[in-house]
Amino acid sequence: MHTGRTGSSAELAMSRAGLLLLPLLVAFLLQPGDSRTTYQPTWESLDSRPIPAWFDDVKFGIFIHWGVFSVPSYGSEWFWWYWQGSKLQPFVDFMSKNYPPGFRYEDFGPQFTAEFYDPMHWAKTLVASGAKYVVLTSKHHEGYTLWGSKYSWNWNSVDVGSKRDLVGELAVAIRNNTDLHFGLYHSLFEWFNPLFLSDKANSFQTSQFPDTKSLPELYEIVKKYEPEILWSDGDGVAPYTYWNSTGFLAWLYNESPVRDTVVTNDRWGTGCICKHGGFYTCTDRYNPGHLLPHKWENCMTIDKSSWGYRRNALISELLTIEQLVQELVETVSCGGNLLLNIGPTSDGRIPVIFEERLKQMGQWLQINGEAIYSTKPWRAQNDSVTQGVWYTSRPEEKAVYAIFLNWPHNF
Repeated sequence: MHTGRTGSSAELAMSRAGLLLLPLLVAFLLQPGDSRTTYQPTWESLDSRPIPAWFDDVKFGIFIHWGVFSVPSYGSEWFWWYWQGSKLQPFVDFMSKNYPPGFRYEDFGPQFTAEFYDPMHWAKTLVASGAKYVVLTSKHHEGYTLWGSKYSWNWNSVDVGSKRDLVGELAVAIRNNTDLHFGLYHSLFEWFNPLFLSDKANSFQTSQFPDTKSLPELYEIVKKYEPEILWSDGDGVAPYTYWNSTGFLAWLYNESPVRDTVVTNDRWGTGCICKHGGFYTCTDRYNPGHLLPHKWENCMTIDKSSWGYRRNALISELLTIEQLVQELVETVSCGGNLLLNIGPTSDGRIPVIFEERLKQMGQWLQINGEAIYSTKPWRAQNDSVTQGVWYTSRPEEKAVYAIFLNWPHNF
């Protein structure tokens, strides 16, 4: 990998002219003004909120998928659904061969022990990666919360498993020892929650589940942990009206303790993705390869097949550092952020191969970070002639960076 910096008067003139073509992107990145805007619970109003500028500056974050699914650590973080929902044969066979008859998914809960969980080591590893923000799964579709939620009685990390507030411990380690922005992922729906299934059977004309479970949890984590990123997911084929997403976001932007700094994504109900909310995610592993008029994020995994830890993962199924750097460069050149996922073990370790990849990313960014952090898209995103060359810029410094994904032989 090699980064070149150019700055001829002709190129800089084109750079300034090209950047004028990006008013929509710039508009979305303006800092909220001192005169506070009151946002109404409508998409028209909520979508007008500028994304706090810090989010565009940081460029690179780490996603952490951790939960009870880390105990079987087989196939995917969707293990419970694949086993008892869609009943995929490999998952059914895995359970019948390795666990006694009558074993329930809930029985994995006490085994989520996190005895080697060291939030300070996690924080140091995240810093070493060069990432500037982190997003931890506070609750995945299985419904188990990584904090002692009052709305998830006996299915949370304080009551069952580690007997620890896993979210809170990481929040403290990050905030007291690093400059990283701390964020939380939260799943709106839960595969097998009886209230959600009842609402679904009623075509979501009732709202028992969001009223008593999902929404109270969201308010709880915002007030308790004050995340700067709130990463919503899993609408369960229910519309945003069922989730009262606009009502919650209006509170988040107007009244919450993080109203001025919080950044949200676009997964707030059926039809919202890539259309409403804060930054756009559009799909998992989204990398359009061209500039978008709205701030976006590429959430993707080191493990090609899973977000959660897999004991049966092969080295050939993990992305190389060269592939990860390419993903970062292409994403930032096109105006996006990269959110790179790792999956810890049930006993609280970051697998060594993930730790190695993160440190390799950090080593590359130590040398080339000037071309990544706080940059803006240039008039061209990549070089169609030579290929493998991507551009970023710093308009205020009249600088353009050419990032070569392969070492140039005739340069």
